[in-house]
Amino acid sequence: MTSRWMLEVEKVRPVEVRWHVMSLAVLNEDKLDTLSEKYAAFLRDAWGPVRVVVAAQQEHGDEVVGPLYTALGTRFHNQGLPRERETIVAALEEVGLPVELADHADRDTYDTQLRASHKEGIDKVGQDVGTPVIAVPGSDGEQIAFFGPVVTPTPRGDQAAKLWDGTLLVASVPGFYEIKRTRTQGPIFD
Repeated sequence: MTSRWMLEVEKVRPVEVRWHVMSLAVLNEDKLDTLSEKYAAFLRDAWGPVRVVVAAQQEHGDEVVGPLYTALGTRFHNQGLPRERETIVAALEEVGLPVELADHADRDTYDTQLRASHKEGIDKVGQDVGTPVIAVPGSDGEQIAFFGPVVTPTPRGDQAAKLWDGTLLVASVPGFYEIKRTRTQGPIFD
């Protein structure tokens, strides 16, 4: 949902999103035995798609990450398709990437790069968060990273701009760390 919001922000503010790979599978790999079997299974299934995204990035450049993430996310979240080869191949075809990249779902070829990318993101925000993470300019120009915002449905137009402006505002306050409330509904994909 945050990624969809950032695409909206690009339309209403002079922002260019730089996509960065993080992985809940990497974040939680040492905790699988403490999680529910359903969530642990989800995390095990998450390795394939993220490996394909990293392989695409390594072989075709950073500019493919956003479109491939969108193509995969639309299939998994909006359409409810399974995290399997056929779904990944369809996403690769949509964005004009070689379908052979789907072979990386079962390979650890780029796991070092995946872990490095994940570490770079999580190091900006700290270990006690998950995804999404965004990094924005702070008051002194250095990047300030936050977990979130977690928002649903996707803010559009003026609402997207207001949330962006508010994010920049809190990032400008030294020592600001967190605003949070309990989620009362799941994601609304539109």
